[in-house]
Amino acid sequence: MVAELTALRDQIDEVDKALLELLAKRLELVAEVGEVKSRYGLPVYVPEREAAMLASRRKEAEGLGVPPDLIEDVLRRVMRESYTSENDKGFKTLCPQLRPIVIIGGNGQMGSLFNRLLTLSGYQVKVLDQDDWPQADTLLADAGMVIVSVPIHVTEQVINQIPPLPEDCILVDLASVKNRPLQAMLAVHGGPVLGLHPMFGPDVGSVAKQVVVYCDGRQPESYQWLLEQLQVWGARLHRISAVEHDQNMAFIQALRHFATFAYGLHLAEENVQLEQLLALSSPIYRLELAMVGRLFAQDPQLYADIIMSSEENIHLIKRYYQRFGEAIQLLEHADKQAFIQSFQKVEHWFGDYAQRFLVESRSLLRQANDSRQ
Repeated sequence: MVAELTALRDQIDEVDKALLELLAKRLELVAEVGEVKSRYGLPVYVPEREAAMLASRRKEAEGLGVPPDLIEDVLRRVMRESYTSENDKGFKTLCPQLRPIVIIGGNGQMGSLFNRLLTLSGYQVKVLDQDDWPQADTLLADAGMVIVSVPIHVTEQVINQIPPLPEDCILVDLASVKNRPLQAMLAVHGGPVLGLHPMFGPDVGSVAKQVVVYCDGRQPESYQWLLEQLQVWGARLHRISAVEHDQNMAFIQALRHFATFAYGLHLAEENVQLEQLLALSSPIYRLELAMVGRLFAQDPQLYADIIMSSEENIHLIKRYYQRFGEAIQLLEHADKQAFIQSFQKVEHWFGDYAQRFLVESRSLLRQANDSRQ
């Protein structure tokens, strides 16, 4: 038995080595693709090409008796690495005549990410940090674009401190809230103004497929090239008004972060044995627990700023608290019928998305289980 298994495992090892050689070859080809894209200003991420390629590979896999989901999982992971590799080749400069870009807070995490991407795109980037304000007039005197990338709670204060900018300078902010910073920028600068919200953290390997929300401020024709530059990086753009942005972020960020905070606080106060929870957890609970733990591995000031950024957020969280209490009453009265009716009401609200999310979540759960030790 041992000899049989050893012989088969040796063959598997040889196949794995062949796979490694093929992956290395694929990455070499990706590097060449990156050079071509960089030269012609083509976007890193082309959804039509990716979808067509995956559909073809799934069909071919089925013909070979290979599970289509397997090849898709493998290729998606390989493509993620490919998008990161393409960054190394740089990007085409879409506005070569632009004067220097100054990032206020450019040594912070998000500021550093934009500094790197803009530098890879051929722009001259300068940084204005807290200790540099005595030289702000000099640093900003010939700026072609100024990006404000500072903590939310000081964003408006910093915007109000910006000295007069060149008339054609583009003023941009990256805050997670949009309406008040946008109004502040419009008040201090008479030229082009744009609000950006990158819907990702600074630790992403690539901007490919990542969503960037933008809110028009003034003279959109002046910063159209910047939106196109974001698309060259692979980002997916979504335009929305600043007011609508903040209304949606109340659900996407403030409510979700608060619920996670409260759950984490409850676990800590109950003094649950985390190791036992992990040992006994299903893949879905492990994934949920990982998302809770992820929050507490980051800057508490950031999440306090997001949650407490507006009175509307507080009112929304209070309504959530009220509905939580109403749901508890169903349990206290052991009212299963009312519970089922409420469940079905939510199911109806989700509509077709419920089944779609069921399918999408399966791959996430498989990955959570794969990473289990």
